[in-house]
Amino acid sequence: MQKQDEKLNKRERYKARLRPYDYFEEFETLDFENLGEGDRFYLQDFGIFNTDFLEDEFNIRLRVPAGRLSAEQFAYIADIVAEYELTLILTARGGIQIHEVEAENVLEIWKKFNDRGLSTWQSFGDNIRNIVTDVFDGVGKYSEIEVYPLILQMQEFILKNPRYVGMLPRRVSIGISGNSANLSSFFANDIYFALAKKGDIFGFNVYMGGKNTEVAQDIDIFLQECEVFDFFKAFVETFYLHGSRYTRSKTRLFYLMEDIGIEKLKSLLGQQYQKDFSSAGEIQLQHKEFDIDEKLKDGTYSFCYESDFGRLTPDEMQNIAHFASKESAHIRIGIDQNIYILGLKDRCTELISPKHSRSVLTCAGNLCPYAVWSIKNETAYLPLKKIKQHNIQVGFSGCAKGCGRHRHTDIGLIGLKTNHFGDTEGGARVFIGAEHSNGTSVARMLFSMVPFVHLNETLTILISMYEQSDYTIFELFAKNILNTYSEEFLSIWILANFHTKQTLTLSKHDKAPSFEEEKALLLKSFSKLPYQELITTDFTKIISALAKELWTVEGKDPNYKPPIQRTSFR
Repeated sequence: MQKQDEKLNKRERYKARLRPYDYFEEFETLDFENLGEGDRFYLQDFGIFNTDFLEDEFNIRLRVPAGRLSAEQFAYIADIVAEYELTLILTARGGIQIHEVEAENVLEIWKKFNDRGLSTWQSFGDNIRNIVTDVFDGVGKYSEIEVYPLILQMQEFILKNPRYVGMLPRRVSIGISGNSANLSSFFANDIYFALAKKGDIFGFNVYMGGKNTEVAQDIDIFLQECEVFDFFKAFVETFYLHGSRYTRSKTRLFYLMEDIGIEKLKSLLGQQYQKDFSSAGEIQLQHKEFDIDEKLKDGTYSFCYESDFGRLTPDEMQNIAHFASKESAHIRIGIDQNIYILGLKDRCTELISPKHSRSVLTCAGNLCPYAVWSIKNETAYLPLKKIKQHNIQVGFSGCAKGCGRHRHTDIGLIGLKTNHFGDTEGGARVFIGAEHSNGTSVARMLFSMVPFVHLNETLTILISMYEQSDYTIFELFAKNILNTYSEEFLSIWILANFHTKQTLTLSKHDKAPSFEEEKALLLKSFSKLPYQELITTDFTKIISALAKELWTVEGKDPNYKPPIQRTSFR
């Protein structure tokens, strides 16, 4: 038994010694200025995060089921942020994260939130994280089933359950929507209950195994509304019993499915569910564009207040709360990190946000210990007006963990450091073309690195290609044109446009072009492109040569040596 315990990852060894729920008995006696590694591990289960290299500063995360808050709660949070001079950001799970909490104030602030019904429990750590849905749940014109009651039921089951608090093998993200069109995709969740129809009955198809770099898979199960909670309970117990607790990087649900397969997982779920599963119905998902002041099905309006890429000041929050209270409206936080005010009698003209962040999702940036850059600030390198004009979905992460969901958007970015292009501090890895609305595929990598100073022009070329196409939705442009070409070809095409200061777009093909056809198209379209001899031999080498020539601050790549024989193409 001891040898088996030694194989457990470090977090599991802590759990084996003391359950997080039992640790909570020591909570009020903690010296937050002198925490050990174990303390930091346990505190995450109660919404408190701290690192050993920033030991006097803490984050507190609020759990906001379905993103719903009253105007009074919203104003109360703003008061605390102002009183203690804190930084607040909206999370990509429709929650709220408070930064720069000093050690001496942690317990006091934590109590102020939880005593007012603003729970922080299980918002970090190995738990069921904040359960998300669409902001138009129950009120939007595409809403068929209101899922908020289900979310509350699920949350109540796990929130202070000693068996599960901090005791799952890894965190679990859950999305559920009873809408046939959503503002954001939910296929990055470990579990997604997607609106479906079987016969004349609306219910949910179950998708499992998603994460920031993978789409959730259809496991061929249809649930009626009254069956969702029982399935949820069966899942939690199944993952608790059978999820891996060894190598930490392999403990997500995705890896359990990879290890045992979907059918075995369904068998284990069935043992807990104790009823036969019904096969999947017909998914009811469609891509729709939403207005900033969307009309709801009861004739009232919603208004989207664009945050500063997830950041809100106390003054902004108080203004929003006052307006919502005056209008008897409701406040919801979207997983797009914006604030939605619902139930307005008329279109809103009073609240104005000058931001261009509605379709740009960002991670916490350098507020998180894993990120290199202040990603929210680095959005200044993006062509934001064009992105907003065309409602292009952009995800910007500060590291490969992908909290900006960069693989589930039209254009995805990871902020990185590099000296690959000379005297430049850093840039972004670029991904394009996720077919995210229906969970078909994640985005593909276009460039391993684009220096920040060249990012705007690079993305502008890509968007200009889209503008010249016949498509009005970028996702369809990616599906029908970009995704038919190889990643290497697309990289060269963008670089060639960059080099020649033009924008040549691409045409739709009945089938994906072959390597020979891609070569011919490049040679025909860019006859004066340097390094043309490399087009016929190695796409990766010409990408490297062109990128360094265009993006190296000090000029051309000094390491490039042209071949002895050169071929001229006419």
